[in-house]
Amino acid sequence: MAATFRWILQLHKDVPKAAKFYSEGLDFTVNVCTLRWAELQSGPLKLALLHSPSEPPPQKGYSSVLSFTVTDINNTVTKLMALGAELDGPIKYEIHGKVAAMRCVDGHMVGLHEPA
Repeated sequence: MAATFRWILQLHKDVPKAAKFYSEGLDFTVNVCTLRWAELQSGPLKLALLHSPSEPPPQKGYSSVLSFTVTDINNTVTKLMALGAELDGPIKYEIHGKVAAMRCVDGHMVGLHEPA
């Protein structure tokens, strides 16, 4: 039997704040949320958030990227920025659609794509 994908795990200083970021900003469903652990879902994908007791190391480069297809990139960027994200460069208008890179509240990279 082949391995099946369980979830992606991110470390966060404030798990409830991170869960709110993904649920309100990207419409993830929150299955579980405590101060130390959260499980969120988007379709078949599960995102697990674990409390990190220490400060994550400063990130000058890029971390792993969670990439999402959205229907309205401008609206999504606005929602995520209101929840504490930072735009990492301008929204780009490519032949295949609009793309944006953002950093979530704890510095993890979030990629957005709005198809043309």
